Amino acid sequence: GGHHSVREGEVFNTRYQALRKLGCGTFATVWLCQDMRRKKHVAVKVLKSREGFAEAAQDEVALLRCVCIMKKKDQAGENIVCLLDDFRMIGENGFHILLLQLWVLGPSLRCLMGNYAAQGLPLPFVKKSLQQVLAGLHFLHQRCRIIHADIKPENILLYGCDKSLQRLLPDMLDCSQRMDLRLKGPGGDVCNHLEESDLMSIEVKIADLGSACWTYKPFSKEIQTQPYRALEVLLGLDYGTPADIWSMGCLAFEMATGECLFDPQPGKYFSRDDDHVARIIELLGRIPPQIAFSWNKSTKFFSRPGALLRISRLSPRSLHSVLADRHNWTKHEVTPFTSFLLPALRYAPERRATAAQCLQHAWLNA
Repeated sequence: GGHHSVREGEVFNTRYQALRKLGCGTFATVWLCQDMRRKKHVAVKVLKSREGFAEAAQDEVALLRCVCIMKKKDQAGENIVCLLDDFRMIGENGFHILLLQLWVLGPSLRCLMGNYAAQGLPLPFVKKSLQQVLAGLHFLHQRCRIIHADIKPENILLYGCDKSLQRLLPDMLDCSQRMDLRLKGPGGDVCNHLEESDLMSIEVKIADLGSACWTYKPFSKEIQTQPYRALEVLLGLDYGTPADIWSMGCLAFEMATGECLFDPQPGKYFSRDDDHVARIIELLGRIPPQIAFSWNKSTKFFSRPGALLRISRLSPRSLHSVLADRHNWTKHEVTPFTSFLLPALRYAPERRATAAQCLQHAWLNA
């Protein structure tokens, strides 16, 4: 095996030429590379190999392989970033290299949203993108039996073969470093130059299965990035595919308004989790005791059914009033949107809308 892996390493070095670093996380670094043989750009994700990371790398490879196999079986799944190849370098500090099929998938939705911050993205684009995200989630949940476990704007990548995105790529690729293109000063708001027709030509894909797990084998109690974390995950309950739908709901609100649905902050006497649960109750109402007390971690938050332990003064506000009063939406905009959003934010996971049900909703198809 040893010489074989060395040969793989040589193949890798000669075939793929690193152009620039696209991103860097706890477990991996992603490089934009030129594939000399296929004559196109690919994204190469190099998974770090320290003890403890190795197992996560194996899991991610297995999940990505499953996505590829299921993609070949039926034509669904085009909204998931897929694996072209994977290499295993064995040696002193062997690491896993994943070749992701990126045709220079560009920047993430986070970069685009940074330019529309105050008012949110144009609704036709929000609807189209959410249809693609939901189609991707439906494929992951139903065909692959995978929970993504980290749906957020950073993990939704923009993709387009046409000129408008290519023109934006140089400016937007490094926006993950800056996070906000508005810092560029006058004329620097790249995305504001996008005509709606250009915007509508951009597709989105779900990326990064680094936190994903099988529906029948959750790997970790702590999943998801805080503002997008589902109630059941906050409370330490069992979770499944509905946790992704909750995150999608938070994403939908943020795309449409430019503001986080829940942006919890710690206080002097309460944690960020306390604040998060409080904000959820303020917006969506009392958590039924059978959910609040269905697991022992709940004692962390509640003194008695429906009463939070460390935060006493709540200021309830409906989703309807947030959109109408804070974001100046008209009644005929608010009503269909809330009727799309609320089923995705139901407290009981088994009553939450599925990806398929969300896809059927009138608001999305209007």
